Amino acid sequence: MQGKCRMMINPILVAALVVAGSASFLSSLMIVATERWHGFHSLDHDMSAAQKFHTRPVPRVGGISFFIGMLAASVYFFLREEIDIALVNVKLLLAVLPAFLIGFIEDVTKKVSIATRLLATFASPLIASWLLGAILPRMDVWIIDVLLKVAPIALVITAFASAGIANSINIIDGFNGLAGFTAIMILGSMGALAWRLDDVFMMQLAMTSVGIALGFLVFNFPTGRIFMGDSGAYFLGFWIAEIAVLLIVRHPSLTAWQLLAICAYPVIEVIYSIYRKKFIRKMSPGLPDRLHFHMLVYRRFVSRIVPSSEMRPWLRNAMTTATLMAVNAPFAFLALYYGDTKRAAIACIVAQAFLYMAIYARLVRGHWCLNPIIGLGLLPENKTKSI
Repeated sequence: MQGKCRMMINPILVAALVVAGSASFLSSLMIVATERWHGFHSLDHDMSAAQKFHTRPVPRVGGISFFIGMLAASVYFFLREEIDIALVNVKLLLAVLPAFLIGFIEDVTKKVSIATRLLATFASPLIASWLLGAILPRMDVWIIDVLLKVAPIALVITAFASAGIANSINIIDGFNGLAGFTAIMILGSMGALAWRLDDVFMMQLAMTSVGIALGFLVFNFPTGRIFMGDSGAYFLGFWIAEIAVLLIVRHPSLTAWQLLAICAYPVIEVIYSIYRKKFIRKMSPGLPDRLHFHMLVYRRFVSRIVPSSEMRPWLRNAMTTATLMAVNAPFAFLALYYGDTKRAAIACIVAQAFLYMAIYARLVRGHWCLNPIIGLGLLPENKTKSI
């Protein structure tokens, strides 16, 4: 039965992925080719900021490519009379507008406040809840599941969780291809999970999203000719969050912990970043710094083993992404194939969090520490090596 299902859906699935990817590719190509005309607004000229690691001004409006790619996929589904998925795509495009537009304004002006961006990423899942009924019915945590039975609270929790995912993709968007490949890893895993659940609809939705990321990555990785910007990060993060919510809504047997395990890397990055800024560095969690995990991997590991190259100034940048994906992809695989029980999914999350914190503390201090509290970066040492 599954083999027959695969043969039936493959042509439409592959075609939708190609349409979305091609539209995203062509849009990215146009942005790169015409940057001299719009570069005054679109180029990221600030290369000295805390979280910047590129060596030349680059357009940071790649989110446009995602929107156009998904719009093209929606048109394709309408033409193929796949009305249900076309309507869901269109409704998600309408819902993502607040986060996408505020992100785009930030990309071209660099003047949107953190609070405004947070509110926008909070508003988009609220709209999705209204248009699609995408409201978390459970999170497999007893007290939260009790609260989710109250509709207004369920809306707030859903919006908060979705906004968290959207912002987590934005936080890891620091090196060529990192956010894009992470999104592909997560969306591809969700698509495979939908396939295992015999949910062709959700598999098509997830894999179409993979297509838009692939089209963009042609110009983003390894050379960094275009960045997704806040608009693109919010777009992909929103799409990931809504697919996760819809999977939980549609499949009562699916544990929410498995989806969290698939999304673990960016979520762990956000939670630990808030913790270390608030409790270790005594600073506002909203302020940027140069101590995110991917930045430390670049400065303390990749920069030491990969020689600099004037011919390929992007090499170290790209190798940072390759290093991080080599670490994170196996955990997504484990979460997909072995995380179908709550206990196994939690074990996968804990293992990834433990590894993340241990390596993070090692990169910061320059040595391993046998004290688990210090060795996992939960408390600072009195003296650490300067960064």
